Amino acid sequence: MAMENSTKPKRWHLRASERVAILLIGDFLAALIALFLALYFWAAGDAWMEFSLEFIVSRPPFWYFLLPFFWIILLLELYDVQRASNTRETFKGIGLALLIYALIYLLIYFSSEPNSLPRRGVALFIIAAAALTLLWRLAYIRMFTAPHLLRRVLIIGAGNAGETIAKVISKQWPPPFNAIGLIDDDPQKQGEKLGDLTVVGDSSQLISLIKQHEITDIILAISGQMKGRMFQSILSAQEMGVTLTPMPEVYEELLSRVPIFLLEAEWIVRSFVEKSHTSTLYQLSKSLVDFTGGLMGTLVMGAFFPLISLGIILETGFPIFLTQNRLGRGGQPYKIIKFRTMVRDAEKFGETRMTEENDERVTKFGWFLRKTHLDELPQFINVLRSEMSLVGPRAERPQLVEQFQKELPFYRARLLVKPGITGWAQINYGYAGTVEETAVKLEYDLYYIEHRNLLMDISIILRTIWQVLGFKGQ
Repeated sequence: MAMENSTKPKRWHLRASERVAILLIGDFLAALIALFLALYFWAAGDAWMEFSLEFIVSRPPFWYFLLPFFWIILLLELYDVQRASNTRETFKGIGLALLIYALIYLLIYFSSEPNSLPRRGVALFIIAAAALTLLWRLAYIRMFTAPHLLRRVLIIGAGNAGETIAKVISKQWPPPFNAIGLIDDDPQKQGEKLGDLTVVGDSSQLISLIKQHEITDIILAISGQMKGRMFQSILSAQEMGVTLTPMPEVYEELLSRVPIFLLEAEWIVRSFVEKSHTSTLYQLSKSLVDFTGGLMGTLVMGAFFPLISLGIILETGFPIFLTQNRLGRGGQPYKIIKFRTMVRDAEKFGETRMTEENDERVTKFGWFLRKTHLDELPQFINVLRSEMSLVGPRAERPQLVEQFQKELPFYRARLLVKPGITGWAQINYGYAGTVEETAVKLEYDLYYIEHRNLLMDISIILRTIWQVLGFKGQ
């Protein structure tokens, strides 16, 4: 058996973290080259000084050399491995980053003293950075998403968990890895098709299948009790150098969600609650970001208040604001504040209704406020009161929390953190009008609680800004 297991599959297949590192390095090099080219052609058109060390030291202001870092920040959405492997998403992401970069600079330029900013130098950088990044990303798609660089995967278990991950894999495009099929010891499942994958054998055939297909990874998706023969085969596979990954981890990697219907209750205590604890540094940083963002947001609300108030009054009269009971961290109730976007007495009979897509209760001006997220501005007051955070799960009403926690496992776990004006679920999923859709949003919320950090919070805030600029609110 030792001789049989000595053959190891090739280990040069790229994992998601390795792809992200390659993308980041490539983007940074493209941005640095863009900075050099911008300086060179800026100097070529300068009447006072040619391109030289003296020009680099004396002409550009210090912040000019930070332009590559700002460019990388605007590309945050494209560090999702699936999105980065899609040509259409690549064009869309770089185009949007280019537009936002240009708009931000123009806003700063026209609000500054005349001739105080290097218009030519910044314009050259933006154009060069967009062009070089696009060329690099297209080269990445061609070179690093080739089938021979994808991990080759077998799924162990053709039960509920195996079927779920098989269907998830089948819906991914481009494919995240080369899935060969499923393994299960149930004779009745042999040859059964789940999604686009087939049950190709049992535990006795596992080692030969690994050698035949050069398998690099095994996804453990066994729903019930594992038999001794299967356990021995998996151990032998691991000794051959095959990577073993639990199905929930793969689910999270592919969808950025937590599979709530496939987890046992002990997971909340043993894994989720432990991972939900964050460092003191993160908590302090988040508090600082919340206070700064809450203060700035309140000032912005003050600037828009006269126009928004006028629009609401002209269409449906008073009141301007809507206040509702919501549950905060630990289930503590508080009053959320929003600009009113629905008709008056939208719930006049006391019936608590979930907001639906194309809800008939939303007014015409309210539709505009929702599309631009301007209706959310008063919530910055809640942030300053420490009732909410800039980033977190959507604040929900007590009646709906009571209903959902009866139907959805772990729903109350959302209350481990403060609710947010925006969040991971809000930017990845639209309105949830049914329990099934609410379950999907819950999976996103629990993923955020489990993985949250300052970089993730900043990414969510930036993506929210892009949604506002793209008129993508609901």
